[in-house]
Amino acid sequence: MKTTILNATHRSLGAKMVPFAGFEMPVSYSGLNEEHMAVRQSVGVFDVSHMGEFILRGPHALKLIQKVCTNDAAVLTAGKAQYSCMPNAQGGIVDDLIVYAIDAETYMLVVNAGNIKKDWDWICAQNEWNVPMEDISDNTALLAVQGPNAKKVIQQLTPVDLDQIPYYNFTKGHVAGIQNVLISHTGYTGAGGFELYVDIAHAQVLWDALFDKGKEVDIKPIGLGARDTLRLEMGFCLYGNDINDSTSPIEAGLSWITKFTKTFTASEFLKKQKLEGVTRKLVGFEMTARGIPRHGYAITNNQGQIIGEVTSGTQSPSLQNAIGMGYVDIAFANVGNDFNIVIRNQQVKAKVVKLPFYKSTN
Repeated sequence: MKTTILNATHRSLGAKMVPFAGFEMPVSYSGLNEEHMAVRQSVGVFDVSHMGEFILRGPHALKLIQKVCTNDAAVLTAGKAQYSCMPNAQGGIVDDLIVYAIDAETYMLVVNAGNIKKDWDWICAQNEWNVPMEDISDNTALLAVQGPNAKKVIQQLTPVDLDQIPYYNFTKGHVAGIQNVLISHTGYTGAGGFELYVDIAHAQVLWDALFDKGKEVDIKPIGLGARDTLRLEMGFCLYGNDINDSTSPIEAGLSWITKFTKTFTASEFLKKQKLEGVTRKLVGFEMTARGIPRHGYAITNNQGQIIGEVTSGTQSPSLQNAIGMGYVDIAFANVGNDFNIVIRNQQVKAKVVKLPFYKSTN
């Protein structure tokens, strides 16, 4: 099992370590609810160095990205980032990712840890232009500093004016005396904040500096448990749960990153899906009776017939209510529709709600 460069630090902080995507990762430190609310109310730091990073270079790099990704990367200029996904030949999702435009001929793709080899092999197989590619995952650390006080903490460590970096934009600069840190105004929590990409040689220095400057706002280390509840409150998909090789971006509510102004892998199939409609759809729901939905639980109609399956579920720390997402037959996908979640052989009432569950004020 792999470890991130900060593994010993997590252990020294008393983190509960678990296997995740081939890595030993911290799932919690002080407790999921406390960590979750720290991010919502102040600031927390996630070590997400297990994520994968690929560099694509040259005059044809954009062509390759346009072929393998659903979103239109042609709109990106240097310093801009974009959420996208890569469909397979059948229209399922190989992975979701973020595309960073470093300059006109250099791009960084940030992919999920469990998919690094699969994604690399898939992109290589599509690389008809022999675009130079480099996997820098093992040499790159990534710290996600998230929460309403994230900017306040980071700003003390850098001369870069963070107010000048719009959402889904990035720049490179000095942070904590470290050169060439990629400072990205992105995150997967809905709480605001930044993601900092740095060479692994500098990861510990950056971590220590953040916690030193964050003392006055009670900065906390945050594990994967709270990362999951935070993203779920926002209705963000988790690869392996809500999206996978057999779910299409149209079914998953990702039409907004599926642009038919260009041709890409399975674009004709997905265009047909969008025009003709799908038979199932990913929806958000809240429990209206007592019970917590979990991944894999059946969803039934009022006659007890299975109409879908839960993909993600939790007790929301922010909302103090049980919430979830799942695929259901299209007839049950409208906001306000009722159905049941099968919990310990009991059919427990739930209703479809509009995403996100949590309305961020940041």
